[in-house]
Amino acid sequence: MDRVLKNAMVLWRHEFCRADVLVSGGIIRRIACGISPVPGQKVEDLSGCVLLPGLFDAHVHFREPGFSSKETIRTGSQAAAHGGYTTVCAMPNLCPVPDSLEHLNAELDAIRRSSVIRVLPYGAITIGEMGRELADMTAMAPFVTGFSDDGRGVQDDGMMRTAMVEAKRLGRVVAAHCEVNDLLRGGYIHDGRYAAAHGHRGICSESEWRQIERDVELARETGASYHVCHISTKESVEIIRRAKADGVDVTCETCPHYLVFCEDDLQEDGRFKMNPPLRSAEDRKALIAGLLDGTIDMIATDHAPHEAEAKGRGLEGSAMGVVGLETAFAAMYTHFVKTGLLKLERLAELMSCVPARRFGFHAAIEEGSPADIAAFDLNREWLVDPNLFLSKGRATPFAGCRLFGACVLTLAQGEAAYAEMR
Repeated sequence: MDRVLKNAMVLWRHEFCRADVLVSGGIIRRIACGISPVPGQKVEDLSGCVLLPGLFDAHVHFREPGFSSKETIRTGSQAAAHGGYTTVCAMPNLCPVPDSLEHLNAELDAIRRSSVIRVLPYGAITIGEMGRELADMTAMAPFVTGFSDDGRGVQDDGMMRTAMVEAKRLGRVVAAHCEVNDLLRGGYIHDGRYAAAHGHRGICSESEWRQIERDVELARETGASYHVCHISTKESVEIIRRAKADGVDVTCETCPHYLVFCEDDLQEDGRFKMNPPLRSAEDRKALIAGLLDGTIDMIATDHAPHEAEAKGRGLEGSAMGVVGLETAFAAMYTHFVKTGLLKLERLAELMSCVPARRFGFHAAIEEGSPADIAAFDLNREWLVDPNLFLSKGRATPFAGCRLFGACVLTLAQGEAAYAEMR
């Protein structure tokens, strides 16, 4: 449908200006003041809103095929659109694991049938994500955004080196969930003050940063494009900061929950349980510093939905993972833009432009580009009520929080993937 988006503040050429946007055939055709609609064009009055490039999330779990009781491509993509996302990268811990073209096709078929936005799958690094035998990366490469065994760290050094060499040959990113299994010791929250005070088993910070340290050296050796998922520790920030200074092709992400919460905010509730866990206040401070100085390249959500029953067993018994697509922008806007730590333009880079560029796409509101656009009412304050989510998942540490910034319209290639009744 052809549309004219009227009266918004548009992020255009790296700054905000008041303009109208004409969308036709899924493409942004014109950006100017006072565009007059013609018969047949839908007019969207977005007075009081800002238009940003559609958000890009490099790390989500949509659970289909294999675990559709937790989420589906349809519900996950609808939740993403509700949060202003037009592109997401879906992790491969599925059934079947996309470790061959045959297995990947099951996910690709579901995406084609059901998604309301662009969903880019990852292929697995190893068969079954078991870490023992390399997946068929060559066959999958034309159809995936990168390779990951997310949910598991690749334990064998030689296997990770081989994967990086192959990914470099294929022109794809290796995205790593970094975790040394021998250091986990049955832990399920951060090995810190809260765990000690409440008798919980802790996950030490070294289980994360030790594998990042290894992988950075492998990326230096192989020249691979290496991306670190959901960093949570101060040591991880420093290792990546030094690697960047040395010219290693490494990027990283963190998530809003690690930037807003820490172990001091824990409650005996599964909505505070994720992997990696909420770390110390000192770790949170280091993550914020890394975000502000550019060490951390992007914000991802690690959107990981589960059934209510799986999240209702407290910190010890609940499944790992929280949802984030429908709160991420508002959480970052409320805690970082409204407080003056970040400019809105920079937040758009962190949540759209930079991740898009890293994974081979271009995100911008400009004439001739695909009409992937999110409109936000920044002045609207809202209460996070998980019962209103479009995701099947409900577990979030932001439940009950008051946030600013509500998505009112998401266009994915010109089509309304989400539209609030106005």
